[in-house]
Amino acid sequence: MTSSPPPRILSIAGSDSSGGAGIQADLKTIAMLGGYGMSAITAVTAQNTLGVHAVEALDAEFDAIRQAYAVHGVIFFRDQDLTEDDHIAFAERWAPINVNRFFAAHPDYPQIAMVAKEKEQKDNIGGGWHTDHSYDEVPARCSMLYAIETPEAGGDTMFASMCAAFEGLSDGMKDTLRSMKAWHSSRHIFGEVRKTTDTAKTGRIGNSELATQDNLHPAVIRHPLSGRESLYVNPDFTVSFDTWNKEESDALLAYLYKHAVQPEYTCRVRWVPGTLTIWDNLATWHKAINDYAGHRRRMHRITVDGMPLAASRQAA
Repeated sequence: MTSSPPPRILSIAGSDSSGGAGIQADLKTIAMLGGYGMSAITAVTAQNTLGVHAVEALDAEFDAIRQAYAVHGVIFFRDQDLTEDDHIAFAERWAPINVNRFFAAHPDYPQIAMVAKEKEQKDNIGGGWHTDHSYDEVPARCSMLYAIETPEAGGDTMFASMCAAFEGLSDGMKDTLRSMKAWHSSRHIFGEVRKTTDTAKTGRIGNSELATQDNLHPAVIRHPLSGRESLYVNPDFTVSFDTWNKEESDALLAYLYKHAVQPEYTCRVRWVPGTLTIWDNLATWHKAINDYAGHRRRMHRITVDGMPLAASRQAA
C-alpha cells in the first residue's frame, strides 16, 4: 500500500535565531505533526533567551511597508522597541538622513531630533499645520516619529491628505493651481523673530541664524511613488503665490487651508510609548495637538532626504 505524501505547509514569519519562536518553531511544530515544512522569511533577528536585540526587515517586508506608505501617506506601528541605532538604521533604508537645522538634537545621536515638551512648558513643537522642510530647495521625503514618553491622554497628531484634498477641488480650481508656483520660507517660523518664543527660550528650537531658506515650488506636484497629484502648499511655511500680491495670495491660501482640513481628508494618531509613525511629506500635512498641560511628552524624530519636486503638468 502506497502511503500519502505528507501535507506541505508554508510558514511565513520572521526568523528567531534562538529557535524558540518564528520560522524555527513553526518548522518544528509542522514536523511533529507529520507535515512537510516550507518557509518564507520576512525578517531576521538578533536575540537570545534574555531578549530581542535587533530586528531587520527583509526586502519583501520593507517593500510592503513602502507600498502602504505610498498608498496611505501615513502609516503607524504599535509596540515597537527601537533603540536609537534601530531607528537610524531603519531610516537609512529609505534615504540619507536629513539632519534638522533647528530642533535640539539627541545628545549622543545627532541624526535624531528631540521633539519634547516638559510638564512646566507651555508651547509644543509643530503645533500648526505644516509639511516638514518644504522651505528647502529639495524638500524632505518622509519623517519618522517614535514615541518615548506620552501623556495618559492628549498629545495626538493630526494628519491631512493633500492628494485627497486636491482631488476634492473643482476642475477649474485644479487647472488654475496646476499652472502656479508658491514661495516657501523658514524665516518667519525659525528665524530671529521667533527667538522670544517658549520653544526657543527653553532650547528646544534654536539656530535662528540658519533660517535663511526661501524656495519656489509647484503648487501641485506629481507624487513620485503613487503617481497622484498632491497639493503642495501648507499654512506654516508657504508665504505667497509667485507673481501674486499678498492680498490675492492670502485669500486663495486661506480658502485652500480651510478646504484641506475637512474631516474626510484627515486622520488622527493617538500616541502610546513604542508607537512609530511614518508620514509622507510630499502628500500630507500634520500638526501636534497641544492639549496635555502639566504632562510630559518625549519623541524622537528622523527625517530623510527627498528628491526634486515634479510639477503635475510636467510629469503627467
